[in-house]
This record gives sequence, structure tokens and C-alpha cells, in this order.
Amino acid sequence: MTAAATVAIVLFGIIIVFQALLAAGVPWGAAAWGGQHPGVLPAGFRVASAVSGIVVFPLLMLYVIDSADLATISWLPGSGSAAMWVLFGFFVLGTLMNAASRSRVERIWAPVNLALAVCCLVIALNA
Repeated sequence: MTAAATVAIVLFGIIIVFQALLAAGVPWGAAAWGGQHPGVLPAGFRVASAVSGIVVFPLLMLYVIDSADLATISWLPGSGSAAMWVLFGFFVLGTLMNAASRSRVERIWAPVNLALAVCCLVIALNA
């Protein structure tokens, strides 16, 4: 379970950096948000990337850390097996969405989502 959590944390770190760079204006829009905005993302999508990179994915990382018993995060509601099953479903859906993307570049995130789904499944089965 520790190995799965470690892999998930590293992948979350990559996603957090990617989202932060998108928010900062790096022209990688073809690899995110459906690939509809190649180049620098429009302002609304940049805000969404900032929220994803600063709030959403760090929070998901904390759920993995707590559910895998790497640390106890007492203020975090609903961690444990149930949270990991929800994240498993979320990342399976993300895998399918990225794999079906019209943007060839965005499809690179499908294996990342699949790896996160497997990590969450391992943690869910052992939490």
C-alpha cells in the first residue's frame, strides 16, 4: 500500500506542477481541458487550473496520504476505503475521458489517470 501511495503522490505532484504552469500562462492548452484551447489557456481556464493545482489535487493527495496511513490528517472528512473507492471511480472516468479526447496531446494523461486509479484501488483494498 505504501508503494501505491508513493506512486500516487508523485503523479499528483506532476499534475500539480502542470496545472500551476497552465495557470501561469505556459502554452500547453492542447494538453488540458479537452484540448480545445491550444497555446495559452483563456483566463477562465487558467483560473480553473490554478484551483486544480492549488486546492483540488493537493486535497486528493492528502486523502491518499491519510487513507494509506502515511500520516493522520484529523481534519480531513471521510478518508479511508470509501474515499479511495470514490477516487478510483473518478480516475477510471478520467482515463476514459482522456483516452477519448480529440486532442492527441491530451491523451498522454490517460495512462496517468489509469495509474492513479490502480493506486487508489490498491489503497482501497488495503485500507
